[in-house]
Amino acid sequence: MSADQPGGRTPPRLSFVGGQLRLRTLLFLRWLAIAGQTLSVVIVQAGLGFELPVLPCLSAIALSVVLNVALTVRYEPQHRLNGFDAGLMLAYDIFQLGLLLYLTGGISNPFAFLVVVPATVSASALPLRSTMILSTMVLAIVTLLMFFHLPLPWYPGQEMVLDTTYRIAIWAAIVISLLFITLYAWRIASEARRMSDALVATELVLAREQRFSALDGLATAAAHELGTPLGTIAITVNEMRRELGEDSELAEDLELLRSQVSRCRTILGTLAEQGGAPDEMLNRVLLSELLTEVARPFQGDDDPVLRITCRPSGDGCGREPQHWRSPGTLYAIGNMLGNALDFAEAEVQLRAVWTAYDVTITVSDDGPGFSETVMHRLGEPFVSSRLTDEPAGAGGNSSGMGLGFFIAKTLLERAGARVEIRNQPEPEHGAVIDIIWPREIFEAAKPISGD
Repeated sequence: MSADQPGGRTPPRLSFVGGQLRLRTLLFLRWLAIAGQTLSVVIVQAGLGFELPVLPCLSAIALSVVLNVALTVRYEPQHRLNGFDAGLMLAYDIFQLGLLLYLTGGISNPFAFLVVVPATVSASALPLRSTMILSTMVLAIVTLLMFFHLPLPWYPGQEMVLDTTYRIAIWAAIVISLLFITLYAWRIASEARRMSDALVATELVLAREQRFSALDGLATAAAHELGTPLGTIAITVNEMRRELGEDSELAEDLELLRSQVSRCRTILGTLAEQGGAPDEMLNRVLLSELLTEVARPFQGDDDPVLRITCRPSGDGCGREPQHWRSPGTLYAIGNMLGNALDFAEAEVQLRAVWTAYDVTITVSDDGPGFSETVMHRLGEPFVSSRLTDEPAGAGGNSSGMGLGFFIAKTLLERAGARVEIRNQPEPEHGAVIDIIWPREIFEAAKPISGD
């Protein structure tokens, strides 16, 4: 088995607009910084009475105000910045805060830790390269502020000088915080982006399966609706043939029209037989019927052999469970079955067992099984046990993104199931996937919606 992407075409890049920030977001953060910086200057100078280079500090703050106003006038609030422009804005924020720290004691200033904030914003929204550049800039500024800075604001006539060892400790704390926070923010944002991409793919696959399922009902309805006009056309053609006779110039054309009408009725009859009743797609089916329908696309090829079993676990298990016929559930189990057939050597088993309390569907094969490294990561998006990107599932196309198992697992969990993964116990070999529902949920769950 593998965690491959399911059959069907998916876009080569499923993602939101990555690496871009709205200008309004950065302007809002900068306004917060301006308010905090201004308040700090006022409190230190007027409230605490410390000596402070007020004019240079206010000039640095005013520069940010002018820049914010200019950007607000020049661009729409919804304007999106590319990675380079956003990086420049964050680089300015680092430089401006570094200037304020230079004027107010360097890294001895209690607010020195705020210099890591722009790098953290970059880690959460911009490419890794931008974050590394900004982090390097922070590291350089913090190092320079250890040696070059004006005195820390303090009471008039007194000078506050921190011990060199203590200042080195502050430097180390800022650097460690920079590395840890940016790495943490980058990893979380990266996981969120991957999950977003995978969920988009899940919704697209489910919508496609629901459209395919709906086509059967639509074909049946079309067959019923078109039957009457086709019958009318056939009657009219026969009457014209009788009135005009076999020797008429139009006899050959009428015979062609009659044959084509007959062909249309045959095709519509076939569609009606395949589609079933229009509401059949949402009918409840027995567990054994569910397995049969899942296996239908894979039958007809005896290599490897597909064996299907459905039985109660023992006495007192009650009647055979029923389940709403859900395109999402059919697709998910079918994807796992298709992957098992891809990797099996001789046999794949699709088994269902039920008790009075739960329903378990098991897909197992006699292939190589899951590797230990993949076993612990299956269920995450973009994780595949395949060595090469090749089609999987029921003959569909695959982009090799490793989304198949994630999509299948997500759909089953949305339907109330729990998915467990393991390998066959030695000396046997192969992969085993157990899909377990509480019986109450299995029988009550409505078809999965793409909404």
